[in-house]
Amino acid sequence: MIHSKKRPFDMRNLSVIFVLIISLLLVCGCNGGSDDENPTTDGESATYRTVSGTITSAGNMFADSDVNDPNANYTSNDSFDRAQTINISDDRATVSGFVNVNYSGPMGGRFSITGDYEDFYQVVLTEGMTITLYMAENLRTSELDLYLYDSTETLTGSATTNSNGIASLTVPSNGTYYIRVVAVESTTLRTSTMYALILGQIDINGTGQLRLTDDFVSGEVLVQFEDNCSDVVSLSAAESKAVSALGFTTKAGTTSRDKLLKPDASTDRDTLFDTLGVKDAFTRSIGPGYMDGTSKEKLETLWMIRGLRNQSGIKYAEPNYIRKAFNIPDDTYYSQGKQWNLPLINLEDAWDVSTGSSSVIVAVVDTGVLLDHPDLKNQLVDGYDFISDDTISGDDESGIDSNPDDTGDQSNSDGTSSFHGTHVAGIIAAQSNNTQGVAGVAWNVKIMPVRAMGIGGGTTYDVMQAVKFAAGLDNDSGTVPVDPADIINLSLGGSGSTTYEQEIFDDVRDAGVIVIAAAGNDGESTKSYPAAYDGVVSVSAVDDSKNFTSYSNYGSFIDLSAPGGTSDQQIYSTCGYDDRSGTDVSYAYTYGQMYGTSMAVPHVSGVAALMKSLYPGLTPNGFDGLLAGGYLTQDLGDSGWDEKFGYGMIAAKKAVDIAYQSSVDDSLPAILAVTPSGLSFGTALTSSDVTLSNQGGETLTVSTAVSDASWLSVAAADVDDSSLGTYTVTVDRSGLSDGSYSGTITFSGSSRNDAVVDVAMRVGTYAETTDGGYHYVLLIDSQTDEILEQFSSAGDSGVYQFDLTQALENESVLIYAGTDADNDGYICGEAEACGAYPSLDSPQAITIKGDMNGIDFATDININFPGVSVPSNRTTSRSTPAGFPLKLKDTAESEEKNSASTNRGIRLRTP
Repeated sequence: MIHSKKRPFDMRNLSVIFVLIISLLLVCGCNGGSDDENPTTDGESATYRTVSGTITSAGNMFADSDVNDPNANYTSNDSFDRAQTINISDDRATVSGFVNVNYSGPMGGRFSITGDYEDFYQVVLTEGMTITLYMAENLRTSELDLYLYDSTETLTGSATTNSNGIASLTVPSNGTYYIRVVAVESTTLRTSTMYALILGQIDINGTGQLRLTDDFVSGEVLVQFEDNCSDVVSLSAAESKAVSALGFTTKAGTTSRDKLLKPDASTDRDTLFDTLGVKDAFTRSIGPGYMDGTSKEKLETLWMIRGLRNQSGIKYAEPNYIRKAFNIPDDTYYSQGKQWNLPLINLEDAWDVSTGSSSVIVAVVDTGVLLDHPDLKNQLVDGYDFISDDTISGDDESGIDSNPDDTGDQSNSDGTSSFHGTHVAGIIAAQSNNTQGVAGVAWNVKIMPVRAMGIGGGTTYDVMQAVKFAAGLDNDSGTVPVDPADIINLSLGGSGSTTYEQEIFDDVRDAGVIVIAAAGNDGESTKSYPAAYDGVVSVSAVDDSKNFTSYSNYGSFIDLSAPGGTSDQQIYSTCGYDDRSGTDVSYAYTYGQMYGTSMAVPHVSGVAALMKSLYPGLTPNGFDGLLAGGYLTQDLGDSGWDEKFGYGMIAAKKAVDIAYQSSVDDSLPAILAVTPSGLSFGTALTSSDVTLSNQGGETLTVSTAVSDASWLSVAAADVDDSSLGTYTVTVDRSGLSDGSYSGTITFSGSSRNDAVVDVAMRVGTYAETTDGGYHYVLLIDSQTDEILEQFSSAGDSGVYQFDLTQALENESVLIYAGTDADNDGYICGEAEACGAYPSLDSPQAITIKGDMNGIDFATDININFPGVSVPSNRTTSRSTPAGFPLKLKDTAESEEKNSASTNRGIRLRTP
């Protein structure tokens, strides 16, 4: 479990006056007698006392064996044969580490001149475990690479830190692995940073990572240039010149919009990487170990992207990810009429209210649609084919065209095709009540077929061109629909995320289009995109008994669930068959069964279309608010939102009823919403804020906020007359036994729904102790924040006995401890160890009354992730060190002992 530490003093928010000298890290003398009487500056005597105790580093906490602090123990871990062993217990371990390139980082450190470019760790991992690398500082000038090798030293995956300093990988199978962390050096990067390596599950915002294991097209890069010129002609010439100068050619795209680039065939890789300023960095990234040819081509593509990102005038550069359909096909036909999935979501009663309107359009971005299928041909509006690669398209056209007919993806083992888009379209809106075929969810709405996937799937670029077309936004076709879609169905996805896609989905949402996507069929908590993007509705799958399916992905990005079926009970819909035995391909229009999250999505899209038919004013925000308010679903699993079912399974009758009522009232009901809906306090945090808002149209007032746990409380912090606004949630660990705790806070009011916040925390440290690194213990005046004395120790197996002798009788002091692995003169920076007496979440001043023994407490690695459910004020522009400065020691120790008020260190401003 990851703990986010809340520091009592944050140097980013304090004015600090200090002089940093190399000698500040030297071990301080600790020979002040406990009963000595010494003259002070005013001639009076002062009595010094001893404060001693034991500090224990948290279990499963490890320190990099070669850090920049010259006082720390040193063992090189910069190769496979010197890899540092990490032992995991309780499915977790956390490493505090440091890397830098030469002549970078704090001076006076062990690696200030030579650099510590890489660290290797050897560890036994389990399948599905997440490896997360967190770069804690210098985000503008630093970047880290994360590599994973199997026991044979063969590369199995790599990732680079994103703009939040995060990189992550998933372990492919059980076994012994090597983890390699590398400091990146290029023309724009001089990496020097602390990092935390977390082994174990954690939900992070990993958008923008570049991962070798993601599925993308080698040798292609998505790029958008900055628009710094109002003259389109001049801009076009400038972009063309830039593309050529960088060693690329344009494969697709136009001026002032996204472009698909590929390397110029006449430019060799060394020249290309030299032009991009990453030649040496790429060479270093290849490093030791073995990788196959495909992996090397993919790694080369990722370094092209990294080089392009460093060029001026480029807004972003991204991989061209491959997206695939999320169905599990089976060619065994299902008996006609056995559509168990429709009554499961109570559609029979919903049809009594509405069967949909022909003015509502659902775009199916998929493999296209068999345009002449008898159950679909009367349901279609004009679409488009955006497959730009003829080898993927498989049709007789060259490039993109206006014909979205599905010519087959040849995905089955016998060479026949899935006709996935046809199946999805039939679930949404097959022509119904016509004595043939199947019934759709929304009988009378229209389908816009937009082809973006073919043989082997589809690419990010093609899919997003299709999405833009469906929403009526500028795209490669040079045209937009007469009537854009109201809803976009994306029964597809894959790993890897891009700023490019997120920005397009933001634009689509701003255009008023509801986007609904499949959670993925990996059966794990891995995020699938586009479902995991902000503003996209993510759908998981249930079976015919409303149980969560074993194949469906789950996690924090799930919004709701819908019938997806299983191998025994599949979803029956429109389909096709392509006979490829002869010279010409012949097509038959059939009905077939499939299962997967691909099949779950069109159930939600169809119900959303029914709602839009009744209430044309339904927006993406309105849909989200109704969903969070419980108006659209039947709650399954844990009460309220959970990571498998989201807010529950789509309930058609409930959904059309609220849409009908909204049409009568000409507004949505009051909807009470809370953000975030979950808080994790770990072992250190004591408080965090949540925000209550009204996502509906009617007015509402919050009347109660109730906790179900004695250790959990909530209070209004900044609210309006309706009691909407910011509330502070607080946990109190005092008197609690060690262990994990969970609770909820329920907000209620005049709306028809409650808003619930799930809270988790932990008390105590883990039983197992490890090497927590070289520790410094600070004695701090609680009134002035002056550092009175400093003690340091390498400890023994994560246990540190300290003895502070410069404590004045009757003085009120705080005691903090931590590491300074980067040698910047501060302990308790991010990714360093930190602790306080009696605990970091609740430091307490003690008044010196004689010698004081048994001052025991623990330290743990200080991690403050952005993008997770804990507060963070971390920015990418950090320029000042964080944490507590180490004491500035005077060269004349006797002078220090003779003064109770001077030469005691650095004064901090009281927060």
